[in-house]
Amino acid sequence: MARPLRSFCLHRIRSGGGCAASTAAPPSICGAKEQAGSGDGGGDDSKSSAKDEKGEEDEEAKKKGGNEAAAVVVGRKVMVASDGGSEEARTALQWALSHTVRPCDTLVLLDVVRGGGGGGNGKNRRDPRGCQHLEAMRSICQAKRPEVRVEVCVAEGKDRGPAIVEAARKHGVSLLVVGQKKRSVTWRLLSMWMAGVKGAAAGARGGGSAADYCVQHAACMALAVRRKSRRGGGYLITTRRQRDFWLLA
Repeated sequence: MARPLRSFCLHRIRSGGGCAASTAAPPSICGAKEQAGSGDGGGDDSKSSAKDEKGEEDEEAKKKGGNEAAAVVVGRKVMVASDGGSEEARTALQWALSHTVRPCDTLVLLDVVRGGGGGGNGKNRRDPRGCQHLEAMRSICQAKRPEVRVEVCVAEGKDRGPAIVEAARKHGVSLLVVGQKKRSVTWRLLSMWMAGVKGAAAGARGGGSAADYCVQHAACMALAVRRKSRRGGGYLITTRRQRDFWLLA
């Protein structure tokens, strides 16, 4: 019995010594905490500086966001030539209200009258309130897009094309929309020949080719619009680079 007891005691002592050595090997947790605590001062400083920098960046981002929002609010001026309230002019107005005018834009309705006549008569003709077709087109705008600001003006000129282009320049218009009448192929070829031989200003005296003059000579973006057919079928858009571009809408 003594030998098993002695071996058992030796085994207990050896195993206890091994455990003590193994427990002494890992680093002290308290020591790690003390080391971390000793560096807390520098960490706080870096964190505070980082927070300050982040706050400044947030303020700059807010300022930039406010400036961008202010820039978005500023709208354009879109001009539509009334052409005496003709069907082509109403078509151009409907297209502009549906496809180009934004809530922050200002829509300018323009009518062109011929100069001459008495002083009082000329003043009455240049008064926008005396043009019933302008008020009718204003009513269309208010019914379809009540949030859009509408202005009416009357320009005086012998030729419609140059008068419209000059009025668009004076009002600082970004987009000019005019109605275009449907013409035969022969008439189009003849007008193109006249524009090439005598210049585009010669063709602006005709009621229909004033739209072509505006498209070619306006300082801003200019569009001539007409319906493809009376039953619908979209619109035909003419720009400086494209003619009769079909837009199904």
